[in-house]
This record gives sequence, structure tokens and C-alpha cells, in this order.
Amino acid sequence: MNEIVNFFSTTGIAQINMSYVTMIIIGLFFIFLGISKNYEPLLLVPIGFGIVLGNLPGTYGVYFQNSVMNLLYFGVTAGIYPPLIFLGLGAMTDFSTLIANPKLILLGAAAQFGIFATFIGSLLLGFTVLEAGAIGIIGGADGPTSIFLSSQLAPHLVGPIAIAAYSYMALVPVIQPPIIKLLTTPNERKIRMKTPRLVSKREKIIFPVVSAIVTILIAPGASALLGMLFFGNLLKESGVTERLAKSARTALIDIVTIVLGLTVGASTQADVFLRIDSVKIFGLGAFSFCIATATGIIFAKLMNLGLKEKINPMIGASGVSAVPDSARVVHHVGQEYDKNNYLLMHAMAPNVAGVIGSAVAAGVLLGILGN
Repeated sequence: MNEIVNFFSTTGIAQINMSYVTMIIIGLFFIFLGISKNYEPLLLVPIGFGIVLGNLPGTYGVYFQNSVMNLLYFGVTAGIYPPLIFLGLGAMTDFSTLIANPKLILLGAAAQFGIFATFIGSLLLGFTVLEAGAIGIIGGADGPTSIFLSSQLAPHLVGPIAIAAYSYMALVPVIQPPIIKLLTTPNERKIRMKTPRLVSKREKIIFPVVSAIVTILIAPGASALLGMLFFGNLLKESGVTERLAKSARTALIDIVTIVLGLTVGASTQADVFLRIDSVKIFGLGAFSFCIATATGIIFAKLMNLGLKEKINPMIGASGVSAVPDSARVVHHVGQEYDKNNYLLMHAMAPNVAGVIGSAVAAGVLLGILGN
């Protein structure tokens, strides 16, 4: 009997409590959303399973020194995985619409207002300056950038920040349509935009090189993210490195997404995650995402005051970095009012501009707060 009792005491069953059960239920809910509702399954399924795995008591998790999960989690804390995600993202991104209509980059910049609004809100809720900087980047709706910045400024908040960022990215189809409809009129939603001009191969090759130089000079702190993003795009557009581009946008980004999602999920152990600060971060994340969506739309409406050829203000909502879901949402909302209005290609311009904008904002925050 003593042997049986001793064995039972070593099992996770003997160590489990309601806090672990709560987190396991949250993990299962993420898996449900990914599989049943098809909300960003490539993100939510690994993260959800990671949450379950990280909250099975008695396991050697990410906080157990030199365990397998701890070694894999090093890629998160050291900021290795996010730049690799950006490399793959660059290799699959077409900047043609943005190059053809460069004024739309302003919509991507306007949507980043949510980052700085959240930064101020975080300070008001009692977070330190470094923590506020890390939390603020959730407003860009960019999971890899959120992980990268929080790993540099507030490593102890990587889990809650990453979960909040990816949660709101997955809920783009739920969150954005009501805000879009609230801030636009039916006539504005029916605005058709002119088909963008064809962009030459030379322009596509020059764009990532020039953009990398300009953006990194503005925000050197984001050189790892921006450099990889534009390098991946150069591999795609050069025409001579297709094998490398294909590897970056398929095998590499898939492997990193699996490991990143799993380890970030596993980092949300109940004793670390179930705190009042996590609740505050989730609230701030929702606030920032709504602000970012709203400011993009409002800025598009302001731009129309000085434009002869009006832009559909709904595309301002795609200025957040949730690529390509935010652009798809704008397109679907537009087709509710005009089935022959194709906004996807136009919305992709501020969408990819938002990716650049959130990375630049992260670099600015890291440059100011990281010193």
C-alpha cells in the first residue's frame, strides 16, 4: 500500500487543482474555436494544445530548467521565432497593390494609433513603462511582433500578451464587422475603387530593398523583424531564388508556427497566468484592437475629404496587421452591400502596410524604452 500511495503522489492526478483545470478548459476552448469555428486554426490549435500540455501538473514544462520544452521556449524568450515568421511572411506577401497606390500606407500607419493608446491605458492601470510598451503592441494585432517586443521588454508577460494578441487576431471576423458598420454609411460601403495599375518586376525588386533601408533607419530596434520581412519578399520577387522563397513560406514558417504556438501556449501555466494582470492585458487588448480598427476607418474618411477618387473607408479597418483575415473581412462586408464590389486587393495594401507599421512601432518602443 505504501508503494501505491507513493506512486500516486508522483502522478499529476494527485497534484491537480482548480486553477489547472481552469487553464485546461481554456486550452480546450481554443482548440474548439480553431477546429469547429475555423478561427485561425494554424494558431489556435497549437496554442490551445500547448495550454493543455503546460497545465498538466508534474510535467517538465517551459519553466523547468533544461527540459525539452524549456529549450524550445528559448526561441520565444530570445526573440528567435518571430523574425523567422516574418521571413516566411515576406516570402508569401505581394506588395503590388501598396506599390501601385502608396497613399494607402497611411491607413496602415493610422491603425497603429491603437498601440500608443494602449500604452497610455496600461500606464493608467498600474503597469510599469516597460510592461506598458510590451502590452501596447497588442494594438497592432500582430502576434509575432507582440512576442518579439514583450520578450525584450517584459519577458514575464510573454504568455498573456501572446495569447491576447493571437486571440484577437483569430476573432477578427467577429470583432471588426460591427465597428465597420458603426463608422460607415451604406453608401460608403458601396464605393468602388479603381483597379490598381500593373506593377513592374523592377518595382517589385526595388521595393523590399529600399523599404528595408528606410524603415530600419527609422526604427533600428526592429531590424530583425523588418530585415527578415523584406529579405523574404526579395527572395520571392527576385525570380532567381524561388527554392529559398518556397522553403521560407512553406516548410520553415510551418515548423516555426508549430513550435511557437505550442511553447507560447505551454507558458501559460496556471500559477503564472491566472493573475489580475492577465485579465487587465486581455481587456487592454480588446480596447486596443477596437481603437486600431476605428482609427483606420476614420482616417480613411478624412482622406476622402481631399481626394477626387474616393477610397472605400472600410479598407481602413484592414490597417491592423491581421494578414489576410482583416482584408477578407472588409471584402465580405463590402459584398453584403454590392456583390460585384471586389475590395480584397485594395484592402491588402493597408493590411501589409499595417505589418510594416506595427514592426516600426515596436522598433520605436524598443529604441526608446529598451535603453
